[in-house]
Amino acid sequence: MPKAKKRGGAHQRGAGGQPRNVQPFSDEDASIETMSHCSGFSDPASFTEDGPEVDEEATQEDLEYKLKGFIDLTLDKSAKTRQAALESLKSAFSSKILYEFIMERRMTLTDSIERCIKKGKSEEQCAAAGLACLLCVQMGSGIESEEIFKTLGPVLKKIVCDGTASVQARQACATCLGICCFIVTDDITELYSTMECLENIFIKAYPRDRDTNGVSSTPNTALHISALLAWTLLLTICPMNEVKKKIEMHLHKLPSMLSCDDVNMRIAAGETLALLFELARETDADFFYEDMELLTEKLRALATDGNKHRAKVDKRKQRSVFRDVLRAVEERDFPTETVKFGPERMYIDCWVKKQTYDTFKEILGSGMQYHLQSNDFLRNVFELGPPVMLDAAALKTMKISRFERHLYNSAAFKARTKARSKCRDKRADVGEFF
Repeated sequence: MPKAKKRGGAHQRGAGGQPRNVQPFSDEDASIETMSHCSGFSDPASFTEDGPEVDEEATQEDLEYKLKGFIDLTLDKSAKTRQAALESLKSAFSSKILYEFIMERRMTLTDSIERCIKKGKSEEQCAAAGLACLLCVQMGSGIESEEIFKTLGPVLKKIVCDGTASVQARQACATCLGICCFIVTDDITELYSTMECLENIFIKAYPRDRDTNGVSSTPNTALHISALLAWTLLLTICPMNEVKKKIEMHLHKLPSMLSCDDVNMRIAAGETLALLFELARETDADFFYEDMELLTEKLRALATDGNKHRAKVDKRKQRSVFRDVLRAVEERDFPTETVKFGPERMYIDCWVKKQTYDTFKEILGSGMQYHLQSNDFLRNVFELGPPVMLDAAALKTMKISRFERHLYNSAAFKARTKARSKCRDKRADVGEFF
């Protein structure tokens, strides 16, 4: 009979009251399937032909035991231990579907997050706000998520509006407020209230009438960007009459942000403008913008910006974004993007969809593809239908053999080497490349 595992040792405090040694959530833990209805579902790339059999029940128990320990550690006296536990829970929630596990502990998690946001320092508040986002993403839109938002919403708003709180904490709370409201709220009054809270933050980035030399970045610029993007996300789910009001209020002011010396602010303003134009034309096919010539001139300048005092990376990123923004504003065109996840494909063919996708990708990181495959809420948002269930045999037929993959990589390497050799050879005829 196998010996029982010793439990509790890893979470005990050492002599002298030193912080507990928190083992972070690892990629190995992320490979464990944790949902009974998705036990036969995985990414084709992770399927191995001759892998050893894994006791899924045992590994799931180990995973849940680890997560219970992290939840307990969010109440620890040490701030570093609490923050490490929050980060480990974030990693787990972004990489796996843990609906049943979270459902049983949602109130405990909500209380821990609330306590960490209220009493923690900047980094702990950021981690707690990020975990709150992932908690709502896991729970989806339902009564349980509404209860979570009712508890955390007022706390998040208080931090966002608190000028004495750190900019990083306010920024994280603004993002969390927008995402959680997007997921859970069916109350139009709460939606408008949240948008007003975010609006009061980013309008401070508008230049005053006496300012004529553009917008200078400030320590709060990152907060203004987060508030603007969260507000824009919520605008995509507003009724059309409210959308019209917001467009009338902000469309003539947003172009001033294009002169900001912070590249991220310029990009956020440009993408928001493209989305507003898209919504305006949906509500009114004959929509006319008075200062179109001046705006397109600004956008074209940013799309071809060659200022030497700006970093090359920033210029490259800016030019790429503003080429698309200019096409959207001037030609009503959007360059369709394809997102691949497992055997499925999703086409991003409008700015509303792009804004939504970018927001959740920022929160979920590398777990975005997994959640697109198996998270019912996200699949509903992007109209993907119910999760595609694939058994091991189907996955095996989709996966190419190691030998075939080796041949393909080998041929690609040879072709790439040959092409590079030609380019490096000074004697090569330049004309052949045109």
